[in-house]
Amino acid sequence: MTLSTVSTWHQLVQSRNAKGLGGLLADDVVFHSPVVHTPQVGKAVTAQYLSAAFHVFFNESFRYVREVVGPRDAVLEFQVQIDGIEVNGVDMLAWNDEGRIVDFKVLIRPLKAINLIHQKMAALLQAKERS
Repeated sequence: MTLSTVSTWHQLVQSRNAKGLGGLLADDVVFHSPVVHTPQVGKAVTAQYLSAAFHVFFNESFRYVREVVGPRDAVLEFQVQIDGIEVNGVDMLAWNDEGRIVDFKVLIRPLKAINLIHQKMAALLQAKERS
């Protein structure tokens, strides 16, 4: 069965259901963080980063403002306010024939927002490592 990748992603975001990521990500997915130099490879680490992002990004102000969707990829532009800072960015997704995400890249602007996201994501990921 082929997933409707973008629709499934939107459902997970809307419901803030990070547990649903396992069914959407390919085993060999590559995650490109806006603050980590090297790509992160694999379903487990990508789910860890995206789960943390669910907590940092997906508040009441989060919204996608533009989408460009192709047959096997999409660019989703978003806006969100976090701690009084306007964050603008894009999620770039590519998926395989089954509809599972094989590449996920996040780009963020402005620099003040990148620094804030880096701080918040690092704190969440470090807390998860300790538990």
